[in-house]
Amino acid sequence: MALETPVEQATGRVPITVLALDGELDASNFMALIDQVRGLYEAGTRHLLLDLSGLQFMASSGLVALHSVVRLIHGEPPPDPEAGWGALHALGQDVSEGSTQAEVQLCGAQPAVERVLARTGLHRLFLSHPDRASAIAAF
Repeated sequence: MALETPVEQATGRVPITVLALDGELDASNFMALIDQVRGLYEAGTRHLLLDLSGLQFMASSGLVALHSVVRLIHGEPPPDPEAGWGALHALGQDVSEGSTQAEVQLCGAQPAVERVLARTGLHRLFLSHPDRASAIAAF
């Protein structure tokens, strides 16, 4: 299944770019997501809400993509996805530092995706909300 990634703008206390992930995030499309977020950052996005309510499946490459999103929004280079396990080790290092990044937040994660985030520890990089409205209010 493909991944659709429509973008909307929202206003909370700050301007927020909302990027919905609809479908499956896997090796066939994770680089396109990273490139899209790179473009959003270059266009001025500094607060990003990832709406995961339509994300039905996330592979390990999706974990690399979410980690890359956080790094990009902080103006840092993402890990090299060609590094294989090195990219996942970089993710582990950032997660172990334990700082939640308020600039990138999540909403609407389905149970299967929530489990992947929790089991890998990646949930510690994000503030997560049950729905879009509560997420926008939290920025």
